[in-house]
Amino acid sequence: MSLTEHFKLLAYYSQWMNLRILDAAARLPTEELNMDRGAYFRSIMGTLNHLVVGDTIWLKRFACHPHSSGPLTEVLALPSPARLDQRLFEDFDALHSHRTWLDEKIVNWAAQLSDSDLDDTLEYRNTMGVPATRQYGSLVMHFFNHQTHHRGQLSTLLYQAGIDIGVTDLLPLIPESH
Repeated sequence: MSLTEHFKLLAYYSQWMNLRILDAAARLPTEELNMDRGAYFRSIMGTLNHLVVGDTIWLKRFACHPHSSGPLTEVLALPSPARLDQRLFEDFDALHSHRTWLDEKIVNWAAQLSDSDLDDTLEYRNTMGVPATRQYGSLVMHFFNHQTHHRGQLSTLLYQAGIDIGVTDLLPLIPESH
């Protein structure tokens, strides 16, 4: 399996897990979603918002890569988050809708990645304005790893709220080899 095939799998995995997390979180009242549970982004809503913020920042950067702009054109139109802890959404339903939309963009973007694209570099500025140039494929890997990291936190936060989301492994989505 090529690296681009792995990224397609990770895009579907992220979409699948985000939907499971959102469906689980939808069972909680607003007070539970916003309760400070001592996590880095405080609450379930804070962490869900951070995932949208992080994804938006990276997707806007990826949209500047010459071979990625098509599927990410609509993402470029989104306002740029000001801070990593910014609450873009206070309303859970609005966050759920946007997350679903964003995941579809990610799946479409990952589907058009090529191995040669991943060998390129990407120039961008971090959230502090510091310029950076890094290998595109490594940045894509970071993008998916970042999502998995925070979804692990969300799994714990939801468990603290009494909801077990079940299996979170990538394994169920890995095709059987024959």
